[in-house]
Formats: sequence, C-alpha cells, structure tokens
Amino acid sequence: MKTKLIAATAVCLLIALAIYKTTVTASAITVPTVKVTQSDISLPIYAQGQVRGGNSQTLTAPLTGGTELHILSLKQNGAAVKAGDIVVTFDPTDQEYALKEAESDMAEAQQHIKQAAAQFQADTEEARYELDKAKSDLAIAELEARKNPILSAIVAKQNDLAVAVAKDKLNQLEQDSANKKATGVAGVQIQEAARAKAESKMLTAKQNIAAMTLKAERDGYVAIKQTQPNFYFGGQLPNYQVGDTVRPGMAVVEIPDLSHWEVGANIGELDQGHLKVGDKAAISVIAVPDKKFSGHVADIGTSTGSVWNRHFECKVTLDDQPPELRPGMSARVEITSETIHSALWLPAQALFESDGKKFVYLKTANAFARKDVTLVRRNETRVILTGLAPGQEVALANPTEAAPKAAKSSGNPVQVLGK
Repeated sequence: MKTKLIAATAVCLLIALAIYKTTVTASAITVPTVKVTQSDISLPIYAQGQVRGGNSQTLTAPLTGGTELHILSLKQNGAAVKAGDIVVTFDPTDQEYALKEAESDMAEAQQHIKQAAAQFQADTEEARYELDKAKSDLAIAELEARKNPILSAIVAKQNDLAVAVAKDKLNQLEQDSANKKATGVAGVQIQEAARAKAESKMLTAKQNIAAMTLKAERDGYVAIKQTQPNFYFGGQLPNYQVGDTVRPGMAVVEIPDLSHWEVGANIGELDQGHLKVGDKAAISVIAVPDKKFSGHVADIGTSTGSVWNRHFECKVTLDDQPPELRPGMSARVEITSETIHSALWLPAQALFESDGKKFVYLKTANAFARKDVTLVRRNETRVILTGLAPGQEVALANPTEAAPKAAKSSGNPVQVLGK
C-alpha cells in the first residue's frame, strides 16, 4: 500500500514539474507583457548599403573572337574620369599579329591581281592575233575558191575543203577566245576576292585593336567589377586588376553617373518576396547625419551567397540628387513594403522559437502558458502572426528564464507592459 502511495506521489510530482516548464505562476515574478494588436500594418525592411552613382555605363571586354584577354592597364577603383578618358586597355599582341598577317596577305593578293591582269591581257592579245590570222586565212581560201569554175574538179574540190577548214578553225578560235576571256576575268576576280578577304581581316584587326581600349562615355568615377571565375566556392570575390584574364563580353568596369545617385543594399533572401520595384524608401547617410533622403526601389537582384547567408542586392534610386554625397558613403535604407490589412502583430521580442516551432507565452489569470503560433512575416521590430486573438496578453520575456533572475534580485520588479 505504501509502495503504491509513493508511486502515485512521484507521478504527481512529475506532472507538476512538466506543467511548471510550460506554465509559470504570474504572481511569482513580474514579467513585461504586451497585448496582441490587430490593425493595418506595413513592416519596413531595413538594410545597410553604400552610396554610388546610378545610370551606369558598363565597359565590357571586346568580342574579338578569341578565348581570353589580358588587362594591360586599369584606372584605380573610385578614380574620377571625364568623358573620353581611357579606363581599361587590353593586351593587343594577338590582334597586332593578326593585323600584320592580314597586311601581308593584302600585299600578296595585290601582286597576284597584277599578275592575273597581265596574264589576262597577254592571253587576250594572243587570242586576237590568232583570230585575225584565221580570218585572213579564210579570206584567202575564199578567194582561191572563186577560181573553181576554171579549175579542174580536183583543184576545185581542194579549194572548197580549204574554205571549210578555215571556217572551222575560225569558229573554234572564236569559242576559245571567249573561254579564255571568261577564264582570265575569273582569275582576276579570284585574286580580287582574296584581296577583299585580306582587307576585311585587316579592317577587323584594326577595329579589334581599337576595341582593346575602353573609354568613358560620360563624366563619372570608376567602379571595378568583381572577377567571374568558372568555379566559385564562396567568400568575397576580388576586383579585376592589371594582369587578370577576362573572357570576351565580360563586364569589367562600370562608370556611374554622379548626377544620378543610388544605394546598393544587401537584403536577406527572406524579404525578397515582400519587395517590388517602386516601393518607397527612406535613406540615411552616415556622413550626412542631419538629412534624410527619399528614394524608391529601382531593381531587385537575384539571390547569392552561401546557403547560410543568402542575400540579394536591392538598388534604391534617390529621388533627389544632393551634391554633398560621394561614392562609397555608408547608408541605412528603410523600405516601406505593402500594407497587410487586419493583421495580428506583436513586438519581435514576444515571439520565441525552439525545435523549429514558434510560440508565445500567453498570460492567463495567474500564469503564463506556452502557445504555438504561425509566423506570417517579420522585420527587426515587429512580427505578424496567426493563432492568437486581439487583446490577448503575452510576455515580452521568457518567464521560465525570468523566474530565477527574479529570485536573485533584491527587488525592483520589472514593470508590466500593457497597451
């Protein structure tokens, strides 16, 4: 009987202990609380970024048909440039070799054209001489044939055969002359085509050499792009520098326009679905603390970074163009996203998470009870959730952690926060 009593007592103690873990007597300690609010709310998104010029001109490695290019010279990152200034040059050695080779082919083709033209002229003169001779022979044969009535039948027959042979020879020479002329013209045209090909190669090489020098089209400053390796395993990519290899078509430098300011802000991937182009933004620049600037979201980039730190770049264009800004200044951006109607919300510190579950500590008559909730959206200061009712009171601190602290405290209980 005593054994059963002891066992029953132990069970009761275990149950009481389990209840104590999730329910804390409200009278034992003073825990700050807040009431669940239901209203239309817009959760701003906060981000850090840097001021830079907008409406950028992008300088890319020229499409020269090669596999890679080497940077020969490069303006310093952040350097001011004027329209027409040289910003990047690439090694033109391969194209200079191609130019010399094309010039050699051009000279050779011109010599071949002269030779083909001279040969054509010689063949034409020879054909003309042979035709004139054949015509003369035919005329002589026809004159001899006129004597046939007074000549013997055998001689007359010979004269007629001589006329026929002369005519056949003339016809054959006329055909041969036409063929030789066509062949001669074709020979010259072939060499002309070779010359045109060499000229095209020479022009292309000259254009490629000119394209190896990239110039600024407007006043601005140099913003060197990060390298783009074939394989990337995380970490900060370095900027391009002299001696680097660049694939044709890759962006190397941007020239932002200093009359169009923007802020490039890195934002966590969780907020990507809550932003849209055109959202209003407030910008605070650390170097200009007495002013606040307005802007709007101009572009939302794609997510990058490691699996534990996914983020994207958001471009925020300033509505005004203040002259006191400079590239690289640190800025804090507050973006106003869409309004959620009739939302239940709490301060962010009222929401707790454990083992993948989100919950609050709901205040009852004289205790705090854990209550599971569903998170809809959050930012640094507020959370929007479901699973509660408007006006319910929840703890702003973990009561199970506040209890031992209150026991050690000599007094001065924390004041209860209410609405």
